[in-house]
Amino acid sequence: MARHRQGRLGEEIKKSISSMLINGIKDPRLANRIITVSGVDVTNDGSFAYVYVTPLVLGNEDKDEVCKEVLAGFNKAKGLLRNKVASDIKLRHTPELIFRIDSSMDYGRHIDSILKDIKANTPERSEEEEQ
Repeated sequence: MARHRQGRLGEEIKKSISSMLINGIKDPRLANRIITVSGVDVTNDGSFAYVYVTPLVLGNEDKDEVCKEVLAGFNKAKGLLRNKVASDIKLRHTPELIFRIDSSMDYGRHIDSILKDIKANTPERSEEEEQ
């Protein structure tokens, strides 16, 4: 039952931070980028919320540099974002926000390329071999 509450709380935090990214952040590291809040995990006691973000990286930009810049922007705006979350969601205790880069898309692409390589290097079986 408590897990359900944490999931709802995570979704509300995600909505609040996303709306702030669209409407109210002035930091150029965040305002000039397309950033997706891909998920929020709240700890069992509700004291911490891990916010997973994915910045859009353009072709000529260094991905690691963009990620460092975006994390620095989020860490600088952490207090402002936490105040926004506190005003949007009425809680006795607002969780501390911890920002992380979501690398699940990169991991998925990596697994996909491995599977394509395996399929390309596997010879086709004929019907006689299968029997």
